Amino acid sequence: MASTPAPTTESDQSGAYRWYVLGLLTLTSAFSVADRLVFGILVQDIKAAFALSDFELGLLGGLAFSLIYVLAGFPAARLADRSTRKTIVAAAIAFWSLMTAACGMAAGFWTLFLARTGVGVGEGCSGPSSQSIVADYFPRSELAKAMGYLTIGASMGTAGGLIIGGQLAEIFDWRWAFILMGLPGLLLGGIIYLTVREPLRGRYAPAGTDMTQLPLGATIRSLLTNRVFMGLALGWAVQIMIGYGLAFWMAAVMLRMFPISTGDVGLYLGFTFFLGGIPGPILGGYATQWLTGRDERWRAWLPGVVSLGCVAPLALSLTSTGFTAFLVWFGIAYAIYVASQAGILSGVQAAVEPASRGFAVAIALFFNNIIGQTLGLGVIGALSDNLGARFGDSALAVAVFGVSLAAGIAAMAIFAWTAAQMGPSGYLDKMRGG
Repeated sequence: MASTPAPTTESDQSGAYRWYVLGLLTLTSAFSVADRLVFGILVQDIKAAFALSDFELGLLGGLAFSLIYVLAGFPAARLADRSTRKTIVAAAIAFWSLMTAACGMAAGFWTLFLARTGVGVGEGCSGPSSQSIVADYFPRSELAKAMGYLTIGASMGTAGGLIIGGQLAEIFDWRWAFILMGLPGLLLGGIIYLTVREPLRGRYAPAGTDMTQLPLGATIRSLLTNRVFMGLALGWAVQIMIGYGLAFWMAAVMLRMFPISTGDVGLYLGFTFFLGGIPGPILGGYATQWLTGRDERWRAWLPGVVSLGCVAPLALSLTSTGFTAFLVWFGIAYAIYVASQAGILSGVQAAVEPASRGFAVAIALFFNNIIGQTLGLGVIGALSDNLGARFGDSALAVAVFGVSLAAGIAAMAIFAWTAAQMGPSGYLDKMRGG
C-alpha cells in the first residue's frame, strides 16, 4: 500500500544528515554482503560436514541465494517506487539476518539451500530502495561520489564476513559463525526505521519530470528499450562475475594453496579486502565525478577499463607461490575492480525516471544475480571439479582466473558499446529513449 512520507527539510538533504543516512545505508550494504558471503570462509567446513562437491557449493553460494533474490526484488522494487523506502530497508535487513542465523541450524544440503533462499528474500528487497533513497539525497553532480561511498559497504561486508566469520568458526564452529553473524542486523534495522526520514521522491529530477508511476508493463518496456540503462545493467552483470568469484572462492583457494587455518585465512584475506576495497570505491567515485564533468561517457568507459584492468594483477596473485605476494597482488586487483561501481550505480540512477528507479535497480540486480552470481559461481565450481585431475589443488585458482578473464573482456566490450549510445553531451535525453 502506498504511503506519504514525511517531507525532508533543506538541511536534511544538503547538510550532515544526508551523510548520516548514507552511512546507515552503507552499513546495510555491509551487513548484506557479510551475511551473504560469510559462506565463503566456511566453505571448507561445510564441504567436510556434508560431503559436498565444489559444484554443489557453487549452487549454495549462487543459485540458492540469487534465485529467490531476484524474484523477491521485483515486487519490493515496485513497492519502493511508490511507498516508504526506509521501512522496506529496515524490514528487509531484519528478515535476512534471521535467515542467516538459520543457516547455522541446517541439517544437510537442502535445509541449507532453503535457509540461503531466505537470506536472498531479505537482501533482494533492500538494494532497490537503498539506491533510490541515495539518489534523492544527493544531486546528480554528486551522485557518483555518493554511490562510491555506498559501494564501500560491499567491501566492508566482504572483509567483515571473512574476518569475523573466520574467527567465530575457529572459536566456536561454522554453525555458530552463521548464528552470531546474523543477529546484529536486527539492531541496525531498528535504527534505520526509527531515525531515517524518507526523502522527497525525485527531488533532483529535471524540471517537468513526470513523477507518476507507470503501469507495470509500460515501466518494463521503457527500461528494456533504454539502451544506456540496459548496457550498464548487462555490463555490470558480466563484470561482477569477477567480484563474486573473488569474494566467494578466494578463501577456499588460499586454504588449498597454502598451509594455513580457516581463522588465519579469514583474517589475512579479510584485511586485504578491506585495504583494497575501501580506497577503490572512493577513488572511483571521485574519478567518475571528475571525468563525467567533462564527458558523460566515462560512466561506462571507466567500468570497462577497470573490469579488464584488474585481471593482470589477479593473474600475478593466483600464480604466486609466496603468501605475501599472493595477498599484495590480490589487494591491488580488488582495488582496481571496485573502482568500477560508482560509475555503474550512478549511471543506472541517472538513466531512468525517478518513478522507476527502484524497478530499474531490480532489473539490473536480476541480471547481476543470474549471470554474475548464479552462472559465475556455478561455472567456477564446475570447472574446478573438471580440472582437478590435471591441476590438483590449483584447479580452483585456474577456474577463478579463467572466468575472470572472460568476464573482463566481455564487460569491456559491453561498456564500450554503452558509451557509444550516450554521446559526450545530451546524456539524459539519449538515455531516456533516445
